[in-house]
Amino acid sequence: MGSQDVLTDTTRLASYSVFLQVLFRVLTFALNAFTLRYVSKEVIGIVNVRLTLFYTTVVFLAREAFRRACLSQSTQQSWRKTIHLTWLAVPLGICWSLILGWIWLQILEVPKPEAIPHYNIGVWAFGFSAVVELLAEPFWVLAQAHVFVKLKVVAESLAIITRCCITVILVLLSPHWGLIIFSIAQILYTSVLALCYIIYFTRFLGSPEAQKKSFPVERMNEFLPRFSPSQAFLDWKQARLAWSFFKQSFLKQILTEGERYVMTFLNVLSFGDQGVYDIVNNLGSLVARFIFLPIEESFYVFFAKVLERGKDVLSQKKEEISTASKVLELLLKLAALIGLVIIAFGFAYSQLALDLYGGSMLSGGSGPVLLRCYCVYVLLLAINGITECFTFASMSKEQVDRYNYVMFGLSLSFLCLSYYMTLWLGSVGFILANCFNMGLRIAHSVLYIGKYFKGSPYQPLIGLLPSPFVISMLAVSAAVTGYSEVTLCCDKGWLARLAHILVGGVCFLVTLCSVVLSETKLTYFIRSQLLARPQRKEQ
Repeated sequence: MGSQDVLTDTTRLASYSVFLQVLFRVLTFALNAFTLRYVSKEVIGIVNVRLTLFYTTVVFLAREAFRRACLSQSTQQSWRKTIHLTWLAVPLGICWSLILGWIWLQILEVPKPEAIPHYNIGVWAFGFSAVVELLAEPFWVLAQAHVFVKLKVVAESLAIITRCCITVILVLLSPHWGLIIFSIAQILYTSVLALCYIIYFTRFLGSPEAQKKSFPVERMNEFLPRFSPSQAFLDWKQARLAWSFFKQSFLKQILTEGERYVMTFLNVLSFGDQGVYDIVNNLGSLVARFIFLPIEESFYVFFAKVLERGKDVLSQKKEEISTASKVLELLLKLAALIGLVIIAFGFAYSQLALDLYGGSMLSGGSGPVLLRCYCVYVLLLAINGITECFTFASMSKEQVDRYNYVMFGLSLSFLCLSYYMTLWLGSVGFILANCFNMGLRIAHSVLYIGKYFKGSPYQPLIGLLPSPFVISMLAVSAAVTGYSEVTLCCDKGWLARLAHILVGGVCFLVTLCSVVLSETKLTYFIRSQLLARPQRKEQ
């Protein structure tokens, strides 16, 4: 498969993933807005911070390293050995569930049963759900490697809708169940997710389409581990690469979920404050999660397939490195522009967004300030996602090992900075600490990319510099919407609020036109790749 074919499949996967994340976030925000009317903010804090952190930690530590190693390009890759490697995520997930479950129940502060009942059930239910999801890991890896774009969308959409429907029904019928409601919904979510992958491959394997594509697995029993005296059980080169990523996964998880670890282990915020922070946090990271995360995941696959890991730029195939450089430049441009748009408009509409979503509980106090800080953080998050996407896909095993030491230093500095800045500034300190560490990670990746392309005619880092015309329009829009907020929002009635929204809409359209007129390469890339209609032959 050529680099252009891989690019087409990858951009289609990113487009479908963006749709999936939009659906997920819309349903999640609607669900949060609904449950806030029926359950306490303390329960929201326990579920969205404490239990979700437990679940994501187990899943991330159990599978992230295997995913990155198994999706790396190798001309001699044995899919049987790859499947064997992915199955190791299941026993690893069981171990992490037991270890972390004991910590969550015995070491951490346990909420009072009269305020938040059934906490023990919630911990073990979320741990069990993590193991259930890991059972689908071999199927997920093959689907991702062969770019089965619709499978991921359908599976996760059905799982998300199931969780939301069950939560709403149980909250209406038995709100006094508390954490049991969210435990049942979480187990059903991962069960539906795993079943969708299993059912799909049961129907797909042996079909004419699978034979036409020369799919490496022919029967379902080939997904099960099989020992053979004539063949090694694992690809040890791939396993060593997974071990390198595994050591790194600890540190990356701390950087990704650092503020939740600080809240959970150091008790710097009450359960109620954690609930409010989580809601504002989800709203602030909305665009980052439903646009940047799918793009990062999808284009990691693209760079891993197109580039030979560990080889310098002059040793890569000319067509592949040219395509990779062009795509990296345009992705950086896209990330920078979206992040700057969020800053330009987010400052003037933070208070209104919180007031519409959660009322005075969110729009009063530090909520608007917290969301405005998030606007800056989203820009850094977007750029870091793209730069690290390329960096991790092109690094050699030795470079990955060396980067672990960098991650260790960043993790320590982040935890210390988060703790002291939270004591000083409250929940806003979490965001500022994140901004600082994200800036350091971007600096490291930018230095790596600059060194990687040194001596070649390619300069993808120029994508970080939008055109002066667009920058000027963003500055004008920020000034106009800022004045509109002072004069029209947010305590002057619904007509004034509507006028404020219309002002922002006009400014946004003008800014969008300036991007289309001045960033022609990016516009063509979005139209021809990210927004291209899928072909009928896809899965």
